[in-house]
Amino acid sequence: MLCAYLIVPLQPLSKKALRNNMKLIKDKSFGGERPLFGIKDTKLDNVTITEGESGIKCCQHIEAKNCRFIGKYPWWHVDGSLIENCYFEVGSRSAIWYSNDMVMRNTTIDAPKLFREMKNLTLENVTINDADETFWNIDGLTVRNVTLHEGTYPFMYCRNVFVDGLKSDSKYVFQYCKDVEIHHADIVTKDSFWECENVTIYDSNLDGEYLAWHSKHVKLVRCHIAGEQPLCYTDDLVMEDCTFDSACDRIFEDSTVQATIKGHITEIKNPRSGHIIADSIGKITYDEFVKEPNNCKIEERK
Repeated sequence: MLCAYLIVPLQPLSKKALRNNMKLIKDKSFGGERPLFGIKDTKLDNVTITEGESGIKCCQHIEAKNCRFIGKYPWWHVDGSLIENCYFEVGSRSAIWYSNDMVMRNTTIDAPKLFREMKNLTLENVTINDADETFWNIDGLTVRNVTLHEGTYPFMYCRNVFVDGLKSDSKYVFQYCKDVEIHHADIVTKDSFWECENVTIYDSNLDGEYLAWHSKHVKLVRCHIAGEQPLCYTDDLVMEDCTFDSACDRIFEDSTVQATIKGHITEIKNPRSGHIIADSIGKITYDEFVKEPNNCKIEERK
């Protein structure tokens, strides 16, 4: 069903937009289907969206503080919004979709599949306890001090992403992403950063199998890498002052790479081209599957 309001592009939320003369709804509960459909310029304080569907839909300039979301799909097609000190229960799955220019702070989420098909989303001090299929197709995502637990495939098809402070144990993070900058992340996962383009990661711990396979223009600076077969089938890979866990094996297969590594590398296998330098290297493997031009320079630091 089409929304009753024509949604036009809005500027990111500002203090001016959340002015004191906005309508206030306080200490109320709403259930059923679409109880707050189409509201504009409204503050919600200590409001509960109970069982039902689409509690807040096709709205503009909404501020929610100290609110609780229980029913399904409570926040769709809402442009220009601030969510602070709120809680999304397990039943509020797929809670926030198609909503541009949003800021969320100091909030806990226990529901899966949040944040889909959005532009200009900022999260600060947010914990997501079921990150299954969360952050899909977001253009303009800023993450600061966010924790993700459980689930699979967060950050699919995201673009223009900035992260400073991320802790995640979700599987298959950052697939098919483009233009990503990450600082101070601790990521324990599997098959992360696959088929990505233009990714730079600083001062982070990346622990999991098959890191950044089939990606282009990946740069890692002062990162620690753990897990089997990282950084294979990768084009234009750059590493600066990174370290590898001893269990990392068959590194750089079919990759073009410029890498300065601190410490030891257990095994390098079939790099395509570039220059790799490390304090020490345990094993260098070339077999019949090595790809041309097969001219990578590999050396230990003197």
